Amino acid sequence: MLQYSSPAPLVVGQPAPDFKLLDLQGEVHSLSGYHGRLVIVYFWSAECPSAARGDAQMAEWLPAMGNQVVVLPIASNANEEPELLARVAFERSLPFVLRDAGQRVADTYRAATTPHFFVITPKASLGYQGALDNVTFRQRTPTRFYLRDAVQALLSGKTPDPSETQPYGCTIVRFKA
Repeated sequence: MLQYSSPAPLVVGQPAPDFKLLDLQGEVHSLSGYHGRLVIVYFWSAECPSAARGDAQMAEWLPAMGNQVVVLPIASNANEEPELLARVAFERSLPFVLRDAGQRVADTYRAATTPHFFVITPKASLGYQGALDNVTFRQRTPTRFYLRDAVQALLSGKTPDPSETQPYGCTIVRFKA
């Protein structure tokens, strides 16, 4: 009988799993390479409208934070080819996108959707995980901006409230159709 053991769930306050991934230009990026900065690990999609909304929202407030915050968009969808990823990343002014073709990092982080956000503190622990905001199928206009509020709290040395939310967006495509 085939047995599969799923990774342990990530717990806010515990160390974030390190990873190394290539960007679309072949440069290696590792989470540990950004130690000392606040890192937004962002499971991203070129085709998901919720991920596009996340890019637009972050473009509004991230520049004010300067070099204190780095964003690592990770493309894990099996059906999105590198050419599509590169084109959409360029259109959305993303400096790079990391490729997780085998979904190893998505599985380790238990990422379920695009977008699915994980904010890693400068000391490499998980500070927040979940949704961009409180938009859902029934709640179309955001009234709470979870990611932005979590980043601001963590930069101020505070614990985000909430520190975990349910991600909302498009399911990560794990197999090519």
